[in-house]
Amino acid sequence: MDNMVTDRRNGPQTDFLYCCGAITEVLKFGSCQLHSGHKVLFLIIPGNPGVVGFYRTFMQTLYSMFGQHHPVWAVSHAGHCVPPDSMDMVEDASSAAKRDIFGLNGQIEHKLVFLARHVPKDTNLVLIGHSIGCYIILDMMKRNPELKIIKAIMLFPTIERMAQTPQGKVMTPVLCHMRYVAYLPLFLLSLLPEGLKAGLIKLVFGGLRSLDHNVVQPTVGLLSGDCAANAMYMGGQEMRKVLERDNITIKENLEKLIFYYGATDHWCPVQYYHDIKQDFPNGDLRLCENGFRHAFVLDAGREIAKMVFEWISKDLSM
Repeated sequence: MDNMVTDRRNGPQTDFLYCCGAITEVLKFGSCQLHSGHKVLFLIIPGNPGVVGFYRTFMQTLYSMFGQHHPVWAVSHAGHCVPPDSMDMVEDASSAAKRDIFGLNGQIEHKLVFLARHVPKDTNLVLIGHSIGCYIILDMMKRNPELKIIKAIMLFPTIERMAQTPQGKVMTPVLCHMRYVAYLPLFLLSLLPEGLKAGLIKLVFGGLRSLDHNVVQPTVGLLSGDCAANAMYMGGQEMRKVLERDNITIKENLEKLIFYYGATDHWCPVQYYHDIKQDFPNGDLRLCENGFRHAFVLDAGREIAKMVFEWISKDLSM
């Protein structure tokens, strides 16, 4: 059994556990432990940073929309959360380094191991990916075709040519060549009192009229230093490894996939939507008409959850 710390103070349950030897946070609405015969689980695979607290409003809305009938879980990326006082970032540092658990491939394996350990094989899955989470889901489908996936929903998918995107061109030098330079300001920020960190974050997000204040505290945690460093390390690998779109896996699972592209997404230009639309004219491919940003969790988690409900409610009424 994994070592595990549970926090039930604020409604949904939060578990901290070791998966692949790295600290992992799991946010759970609904059933907190699944047994064989449990019909459906919604599982969110986050973007980068892979902080589950960012998705709280999205998850709560989705859970409510389905009448609280289906559990909604989100699993953090390995090392993208602050460990409780009784736990460390990794169980075994040499093993974590050998497996490159904080890298992109390590994060994909991390999700497959999480499912194998904590979700019964006969559970039907609705996987919801955001940004790089969509790439991870496609790779999970390729590596384990036995997963019982009803639908895989790809929100603002970064599944190809990331370094060539407008944002990728800006971030590739930072993430791949100047990452260690960024560690100093991160370290200095980590020394600030929690209240001051929260104030700075609210100041940075001050331009968002409808900011979801549920994202403030998770962002404070991200400024702990190690979490942000792990996120940047993963981001550098994304720039190098997310190259060609995996058309084979998409073709094999097309009836299960729903893609939702942003109309002004600097991580995934509209041209990428038109390209995949041309390659898969029969696919369920949607282009945002509401002006939602790539980081939709900042101010549109509730609205995106309502759309997801509309897309797949018929699939779950069987």
